[in-house]
Amino acid sequence: MTLEDNHQPKFAELTSALRDIYASGAMPAELQATIQFALNELDTLTQAEAENEEAQRLAALYNVCQMLGTSLDLDEVLNQVMDAVIGLTDAERGCLMLVEEGGTLSFRVGRNFAQETLDLDDMQISRTVIDTVIESGEGVVSTNAQDDPRFSQGDSVVSFSLRSLMCAPLKARDQVIGVVYVDNRAREGIFTPDDLTLLNAFASQAAIAIDNAQLYTRTDQDLADRVSELEMLTRMMQELNTPLELGRVIEITCNWAAKATQAAGSWVAFRDPDTGGLAVMCGSQKDEFIAHDDPLVAGVLSAGTPHVYEPQVGEPARLVAPILIENQVDGVLVVEAPEVFPQKALQFLTRLANQAAVAIQKARFYDDIQRVNDEKSKFVSVVTHELRIPMTSIKGYTDLLYQGAMGEVSEPQKQFLDVIRNNVGRMSALVSDLSDINRIAGDRMALEPGMVFVAERVDVALKALQPALDAKSQTATAQIPADLPQVFADPSRVEQILRNLIDNACRYTPAEGQITVAAAAQEGFVKVSVTDDGIGISAEDQTNIFNQFFRSEDPNVRQETGWGLGLHVAQRLAELMGGQMGFESTFGEGSTFWFTLPIQQPEA
Repeated sequence: MTLEDNHQPKFAELTSALRDIYASGAMPAELQATIQFALNELDTLTQAEAENEEAQRLAALYNVCQMLGTSLDLDEVLNQVMDAVIGLTDAERGCLMLVEEGGTLSFRVGRNFAQETLDLDDMQISRTVIDTVIESGEGVVSTNAQDDPRFSQGDSVVSFSLRSLMCAPLKARDQVIGVVYVDNRAREGIFTPDDLTLLNAFASQAAIAIDNAQLYTRTDQDLADRVSELEMLTRMMQELNTPLELGRVIEITCNWAAKATQAAGSWVAFRDPDTGGLAVMCGSQKDEFIAHDDPLVAGVLSAGTPHVYEPQVGEPARLVAPILIENQVDGVLVVEAPEVFPQKALQFLTRLANQAAVAIQKARFYDDIQRVNDEKSKFVSVVTHELRIPMTSIKGYTDLLYQGAMGEVSEPQKQFLDVIRNNVGRMSALVSDLSDINRIAGDRMALEPGMVFVAERVDVALKALQPALDAKSQTATAQIPADLPQVFADPSRVEQILRNLIDNACRYTPAEGQITVAAAAQEGFVKVSVTDDGIGISAEDQTNIFNQFFRSEDPNVRQETGWGLGLHVAQRLAELMGGQMGFESTFGEGSTFWFTLPIQQPEA
C-alpha cells in the first residue's frame, strides 16, 4: 500500500496527534494499547512508503542512466541529459552549461517541464549558484534562495525572484566540465537533500557520457582537419612537382601558406651568402608586414626550430617555420596576421615548409641545369658555326685540287684527297647532328611540315646512299604500296631519318647483305621500317641504343666509323613530327628500325 501525495500531509498530522494523545497518558489502558498499536502500524507504513519512494527514485535513475551512452553526438547527449534531469527532479525548468577551453562557461541547452527548448534569456539563472558549484566542485540545494544566506544577496537571485533551486557539478577525469541547474521560481521547498543526492548521482553518469561525446567530437574533428590538411598538401605538391623556377616555387609556397593558415601575409627569407643576413623573397604578403632585418626571424634561422610570436603593439602575430635543406637551416617561411594563430597552424606551416624545402632544392637544381644547358647551347652554337667555315674552305679547295685546278693529279694524290673529302664529310655530319641536338634540346628546332609522299623520300635517300651500298655489294629494295597515304611532316627531316637508318643498316650489314625499306598505313599513321640481315644488337646494348654518343663495345661495331648521334637525332625528329621510333633486333641475325608519322595534320 502506498500513500497518495495529496494525502501525505493529513497522514502526518494524524500521526502527530496520536503521538500527543499517547504521550498525555490521560486515557484507559485499553485505549492506550490501541493507540500504541496504531502508532506501530503507522510507523511500519511510513517506513515502507519511504523505501518504496527510494526504490522508485533508484529505478528512475537506472532507467535514465541506461539511456545515456547510446549516442556520441554531443548535442543529442546534452538534450538527453537535460530532459532526464527535468524528469528526475520534477523541476519547472533547467539548463546545462559546459566549461570550454580557456575556462569560459557556455550555455549549451535549456529545457522546461514540457520539454520545450529555452535560451539563456529565458532561463534567467543564478550565476552566483553556478559559480559556487564550479569553484567548490560540490552540488548545492536551496529550498528558498530568497532567504538562503548563501545566495540571498546575489543580484540574479533577487532580480529573478528565485526560490527553489538545485545545481550539481559534471565531473569527468577529476575535472569539473560543467554543471546542471534546475529551479522553481514560484514555490518553496521543492527540492530536498535527497533530491540533490539523486541529481549528483545522475550528474556523475551524465558527465561520463558528455566527456565521451566531446572526445569523439574532437577526435572526429581532428581527423577531418588532418584529412583536409593532407588534401591541401597533396594539391600543393601537385603544383610543385614539376620543374619550376625558384621564383615560381616561392610564389606557390607563399600562396598556400597564407591560404592554409588564413594569414594576412606570407613571405620567405633565405640566408644572404654575401651579408649573412636575410634575403627576402616575397609572396602574398602585405608590404607593411615585411621586416628584412627582423631579429626574431633571424633567431629561428639560427636555432632551426619553429616559433609563434604573439602580436605586439603595432606589430602582427607571426608564425615562423625553418626551411631545412640537407639538414641545414637555409631559410624561413613566415605568415603574419593581426590576431593570434591557433597552435595547429604552426604544425601545418612546419609540414608545409618541409615540403617546400624539397621543391626549392629541386628548383635550384633545375635553375642550375638550365644555366648549364644554356651555356652548353651557346658553346655548341659557336663551335658548330666556327667549324663550318674552315670545313667549307677545306672541302672547296680539295674539290678544286681533285678537279686539276693546280695541274694534273696522280692516282696516289687522288687517294689522299679522297681521305680529306671523306673526313670533311664525317665532320660535316657530326657538326650537323650536334647542331640539331642543340636546337631540339632548346626547343629551337624549326620544322616546315607539309603533306609528304613517303615513297619519294625513300627514293631520294636510297639514291644518295647508293655508292656506299655498291661499295659493299649490298642490295637495297623499297616495298612501298602505291596507295600509301601522304604523311604530315617536314620532307627534309623525313629524308634525314631515312638516310640515318639506311646508312646504319649499310654499315652494320656484311658485304652482299640485304636491306629492305617498307611502309604501311596503320591507325592514322604510316609506319616506315628499315630491315637488314646484319650483325644485330646485343641484349645489353639494346637499352642504350638511342642514347647520345652511345657506341657498342662489340668489335664489329667499333670497326665502323660513327659518333653515336644518328639514332638519337632520328628518334627526336620523329617525335617532334608527332610520331615514334623503335626497333626489334636479334643478335647475329639482323635488325629492324621503324618510325611512324601522322597521316592527317594534327589539330591545333
